[in-house]
Amino acid sequence: MEDNKCDLKISEMLKLSRDLWEKHSDIWSPMEPEYARSFILYMIEEVGESIAIIKKKGEAEIMDNPDVREHFVEELGDVLMYFMDVLNRFDISAAEFSGIYMKKFQKNMNRDYEQQYKNLK
Repeated sequence: MEDNKCDLKISEMLKLSRDLWEKHSDIWSPMEPEYARSFILYMIEEVGESIAIIKKKGEAEIMDNPDVREHFVEELGDVLMYFMDVLNRFDISAAEFSGIYMKKFQKNMNRDYEQQYKNLK
């Protein structure tokens, strides 16, 4: 597995998303909230493409075959690209997202999942 020594921050990913949009703003939908729904759907489509690779190639191929792995990671990258497009369309900053993410993480760290699922029965 290759380590490119690249570790993108959310703020960088948001900027890349905006840069790509600016390059194509004459033909792509506006960076406005009412268009975010479509980008969530595109994101789900990319999740489906990731799932298809798992189904067709299997976990072992993803781990052991560099070409399959690259294709799989590329599809996951597409998921994140659309996710960043959604954040940008709703004007959600890296700081806002990170703060809420960490708040949810802390909540999940303190959850008793076993008890929670027992209560569902």
